[in-house]
Amino acid sequence: MATSHPTPHPNAPLAPPVALITGAAARIGAEIARVLHAEGMDLIIHYRSSGDDAAALKAELEAARADSVRLARADLLDPKAPTVLLDAVRAFRNRLDVLVNNASSFYATPLAEATEAQWTELMDTNLKAPFFLAKALAPLLTAADGCIVNLVDIHAERPHAHHPIYSIAKAGNAMMVQALARELGPRVRVNGVAPGAILWPEQGLADAVKETILARTALKRPGAPADIARTVRFLVCDAPYITGQIIAVDGGRTIQQ
Repeated sequence: MATSHPTPHPNAPLAPPVALITGAAARIGAEIARVLHAEGMDLIIHYRSSGDDAAALKAELEAARADSVRLARADLLDPKAPTVLLDAVRAFRNRLDVLVNNASSFYATPLAEATEAQWTELMDTNLKAPFFLAKALAPLLTAADGCIVNLVDIHAERPHAHHPIYSIAKAGNAMMVQALARELGPRVRVNGVAPGAILWPEQGLADAVKETILARTALKRPGAPADIARTVRFLVCDAPYITGQIIAVDGGRTIQQ
């Protein structure tokens, strides 16, 4: 049953909404943090090992609005991570309006060389961790009529060559969007964003491979982290009647053969 929310005093300042972004110290996660912070949200920035990057991002954002960011370190492969992050949310504002499941692991696992350890890591970071984090935070999200946005991947539908485990994990992540939208409605919306060629992998790609990828993209150019961040912002701020959907931000890659 939905609970009623107290009516604030007419002259009381409205508390800013709070967003938790996993893997937010750098790359796409950091850009999502910047965009949501610019919308007036307070942030909990999760990181695992990029402590210096996380601290620099916190300083950057708090130069614009003091006391608006907290850092939370957790290894999402640790079963205790959802509790660690739940405790961080409670200690910060004791409310949560937005969960962005951005953290991910990505590397090749050709079938002949794939190991059980790789299966476990890729499944845990891309599928298990966001599911159990959503479960742990669902009561707070429900109380705030909040939302979840998962970073999926266009390869959830079209498997990436030599990356079968990653592709399978992201396919599960895509189904998670739909399943959680059904489980958590009507109070919590759950959607996803599926990036295409936005940032090249940190381990690098040969120029010829990059050229092949872009040749198969209708816009013939890579996207930018801001393209993903703006789509997350749309789903969070401007899409109150959208749930269970995944938006591909891929320059038309998935319409090409």
